[in-house]
Amino acid sequence: MKFGLFGINTGHCRRPETIARVARAAEAAGFDSVWTAEHIVLPDPQVPPSPVPPDTFLLDPSAALCFVAAHTQHIRLGTGIIILPQRNPVELAKELASVDVLSDGRLIFGLGVGYLESEFAALGKAFHDRGARTDEYIDVLRALWTQASPRFSGPTVQLQGMDAHPRPIQQPHPPIVVGGQSPAAFRRAVARGNGWYGPATPEALPAVLDGIERARAEVDRPAEYGDLEIGIMGMLDVDFEAALRYSDLGVDRVTLLMQGDNEDEIVRSIEEQAETLVRKFA
Repeated sequence: MKFGLFGINTGHCRRPETIARVARAAEAAGFDSVWTAEHIVLPDPQVPPSPVPPDTFLLDPSAALCFVAAHTQHIRLGTGIIILPQRNPVELAKELASVDVLSDGRLIFGLGVGYLESEFAALGKAFHDRGARTDEYIDVLRALWTQASPRFSGPTVQLQGMDAHPRPIQQPHPPIVVGGQSPAAFRRAVARGNGWYGPATPEALPAVLDGIERARAEVDRPAEYGDLEIGIMGMLDVDFEAALRYSDLGVDRVTLLMQGDNEDEIVRSIEEQAETLVRKFA
């Protein structure tokens, strides 16, 4: 089982030197990946269900991951998540392919549909059809990343007689990891994803896995996608026993929240987590 580190573009990771030091520490400790968060805008004042205050520091995921790539050698770079229906998929395909090229093939593309209607309104994006557009946009990204002469015809995107380079380094494309715990999210992960990614305690995970199994019975999964990787995101209190339970349930990656009130404490916690968790499952 692999371990990631969540929050490389937020919290105390707001200065370039801190981001670089934390990323290098995670790589040296044996973490397999670092992950970003995303909210392009946030409601002000904060109102439910907004998860964080409006002044929360959040670097753009692609910019942050390119910076991390320049200061590391092999650690994977995950978006955890990008809110896909808020983006232009043609522009995003170029942006993410650029991250993959500049990192020499280390990107993991994690995506979700979003849930803050006011956030969509501020961006001029429709909220009611965000699930359908997410499915369409995943298909657009795949077309632009894999087809020699990209063509796509969907409800909102028409693409022909156009091309965009670079293509991603990874073939056929960077792993696509789908977030969310709704039946639609499980179907999306099975039908279009290389992995599923979301928060779940060891006690809650069996219900998630049951939901994924129900989705397998409802939608087809292309054989070329391989096994669906299961990832747990942003979990803080994971000790060895909890990690062992995750492993026994078939989890492929646990992404841990950064711990510590300053840069030095974060680096110490990374080293401690490497000793108590990461190396024990290597």
